[in-house]
Amino acid sequence: MLAIAGGKGGCGKTTSALGVAAAFARQRRSVLVADADAEMPDLHLVAGVEREPGLDAVAAGRNPNEVAQGHPTVSGLSILPATEGGGHSGSTGLFDRLSGATDAILLDAPAGAGPDAVAPLRAADNVVVVTTLDPACLRDTAKTAAMARQLGTTVAGVVVSRAKAVPEAVTELLNCPSLGAIPHTGRSTDPLADERVRSAYDQVVSSLQPKYL
Repeated sequence: MLAIAGGKGGCGKTTSALGVAAAFARQRRSVLVADADAEMPDLHLVAGVEREPGLDAVAAGRNPNEVAQGHPTVSGLSILPATEGGGHSGSTGLFDRLSGATDAILLDAPAGAGPDAVAPLRAADNVVVVTTLDPACLRDTAKTAAMARQLGTTVAGVVVSRAKAVPEAVTELLNCPSLGAIPHTGRSTDPLADERVRSAYDQVVSSLQPKYL
C-alpha cells in the first residue's frame, strides 16, 4: 500500500495519485486509488466519477471492489471516493481492509499533520511525497516526510510537480530520492491528458518498481 502525501494543498498530490495509478494500470495491472481525505475530498472530481458510494460504505462492511468506481478512461483503474463527513476519518483499520483488493493500493492522503493525515501514513507500507518548488510547500513537505518516518513508514521518494527537474537541494532537504518532475501544463483541466505528463508518471512508476510497488 502506497500513500501519496504532501504538506500543503494544491501541490499536485491528487493529480499525482491518479498519475501514478494510471501509469501502473498501463502495465496491465489492477490498481485502486482511495481518497483518504474525509474533510476536503476531491479525488472524485479530478477522476471524473460520482461522489458516492465511497469509503464510508467500506466502513459499513461492503467489499471495496463492489464500491469502487472504474475510471472513465483508464482500464484497470478504480476510484474509491471519500464522503465528506463520512465518519471514516483517521481510521487506520479501514485502510487495512483495502489490502489485497487489487494489485496496487494507493491512498490520496490529506495535507497537514492532524489525525486525518496520520492514519493513511500509518497504514501505508511506503509514502511518496509531492511538492512544488515553492519554499513554503517544501517546508511543509519536509514535515510530512518526517512525520511518516516517525510512524515507521518508508519515504520512497519525492515527485516535484510543475517543474522541469528535481534540484539536488530538494532531495537533500527531504532526505529521499527523486522519482521525477512533472511538467507544468498551464491551464489544462486534465493534465493527465498531456503525453509529457503521462510519460513523467511512467518514469515515476519505473523508479518505484519493484521495490515499492
